[in-house]
Amino acid sequence: MSKAVVVVVMGVSGCGKSGLGAALANAQGWPFLEGDSLHSPANIARMQAGQPLTDADRAPWLAAIETWMSDRLRGGYSVVVACSALRRSYRDGLRRAGAVRFVYLQVPRDELDRRMRAREHFMPPSLLDSQLATLEPPTVDEAALILPPAPPGELLAQTRQWLATGESAAN
Repeated sequence: MSKAVVVVVMGVSGCGKSGLGAALANAQGWPFLEGDSLHSPANIARMQAGQPLTDADRAPWLAAIETWMSDRLRGGYSVVVACSALRRSYRDGLRRAGAVRFVYLQVPRDELDRRMRAREHFMPPSLLDSQLATLEPPTVDEAALILPPAPPGELLAQTRQWLATGESAAN
């Protein structure tokens, strides 16, 4: 791809956003943003306490991510971002940055729960159901790459192929 683009690796907590995002950024030679790093201390405290975030809680966080993406695109840089982007409205807000493409990691609930229990993160497994209830998977018109569970190397290869061929969507 010759034009600068943002690739947002999205999905609920535990789906593998950070792993695929970092691997993709490394493979492409692009900067990587772990979206969780822009959460406010108040949001982190809420999640640590087992309280789900509201749309109002998420709004400043999503705005900060959109600003970060916009700044990089204006500078001509392609980047990769790991961000849950659970609702269509959140993704629409992120699209305001410019050329944004979404990769949705679709993982079954039991696997998400297993992964969340096996890692150290401020997001407790008790919030998984609230994230799944909030999730609005990308629709066909969003032209997202939708990836089912697969080994990390396969996810990376599929994503890179999608970017290289300029495909609008894959399921």
